[in-house]
Amino acid sequence: MRDILTEIWSTAQRNKLRTALTGFAVAWGIFMLIFLLGCGNGLINAQMNNMNRFLDNSMMVGGGRTSKAHEGLQEGRRIELDDGDITTTGRRFSNNVESVGAQLEQNGVTFSYGDNYFSGGLLGVYPNEFEISKVKLRAGRFINPTDLTLQRKCLVMNEAQAKELLPRSPLSLIGKHVNVSGIAFQVVGITKEDKSRFQSNVYCPFTTLRTMYNKGDKAENIIFTFHGLETEQANEDFEKAYTARINTNHKAAPDDESAIWIWNRFTQNLQMNKGISIIHTALWIIGIFTLLSGIVGVSNIMLITVKERTREFGIRKAIGATPASILRLIIIESVIITTFFGYIGMLLGIAANQYMDATAGQMKVDSGLFEATMFADPTVGIDVCVEATLVMILAGTLAGLIPARKAANIRPIEALRAE
Repeated sequence: MRDILTEIWSTAQRNKLRTALTGFAVAWGIFMLIFLLGCGNGLINAQMNNMNRFLDNSMMVGGGRTSKAHEGLQEGRRIELDDGDITTTGRRFSNNVESVGAQLEQNGVTFSYGDNYFSGGLLGVYPNEFEISKVKLRAGRFINPTDLTLQRKCLVMNEAQAKELLPRSPLSLIGKHVNVSGIAFQVVGITKEDKSRFQSNVYCPFTTLRTMYNKGDKAENIIFTFHGLETEQANEDFEKAYTARINTNHKAAPDDESAIWIWNRFTQNLQMNKGISIIHTALWIIGIFTLLSGIVGVSNIMLITVKERTREFGIRKAIGATPASILRLIIIESVIITTFFGYIGMLLGIAANQYMDATAGQMKVDSGLFEATMFADPTVGIDVCVEATLVMILAGTLAGLIPARKAANIRPIEALRAE
């Protein structure tokens, strides 16, 4: 074996250009496959992270404007949701609806503690807001049912807001009373800041805000979780039935889709997952064709290599070499070259993905609603890297095997005549 390796090294040195071209074809094919899949995975992972801001099986409903005249009422009426709609959601659709809540917002509220203050929005919520919006607590607790029933004056704010009021130790704000437009509220929880407009408001009990600002029985949004709606069709049927029922509450046409709007996170995720699946498939197709281009390059070079060495094989056979020894030499040479350069291509692909993760992977863009990540973990599994390298090795071996069998079986006199 040592003699064979020495001979292969000697042959590679005599044919540096040919060996370099073979190695480049192998390394380039594997590098591009790993790099492209890494880019795709980075985009897909980032999208998945950005999507994962709300509970999948949840909906948000808000009032809109009617687009049709109905029961003597003109189109263009503003629809405002109320307690009747909250009750309808929980009772009429109890087969699918689980927890029901609502939101009510008051902007331009001043929050102060001592000499420090900031202005922002106050969002009245139900306890299910914690689950649906995936609120992450830093300290304390979230709004609970008792707060809602007793209309307690309590707040949950994010860490950045707490720092505005108590810069040195924001978490110490828990249990202290903050002035909210002249009324004392107790801070019961502090959440992690996610730089999202969805969680930029200060939370308080829904009933407290409604009473404090005399909102009557109104609700800006209704939010609820659901179960049993596993397909797009099932969700579409539910939305139609739900829209018709809520529209009836407000004397709007049952089929008027503009009277209310529904944000269904489940169907949104289904559509996003379809898009991600298409992107993933497209990247694999492009990567495979890139790998095939490398395989074709290796195959062509191996064919030329064997043909050029036909005379050499004739001399070997003339001095006693067996066809099997010649065949073994070519196969081992092919395997060593493709393995070595394939490994280099794999390392370069992994290094490129790591560099991309360290640069573009840390870049964030303000989408207007939240701070979105461009790339997240743009890497490829080691199994894919190894499989791609093995495919290239196998292709190089097969490309050299067919002409090598012919050269190994040729008569020495005919091989010596070859140019």
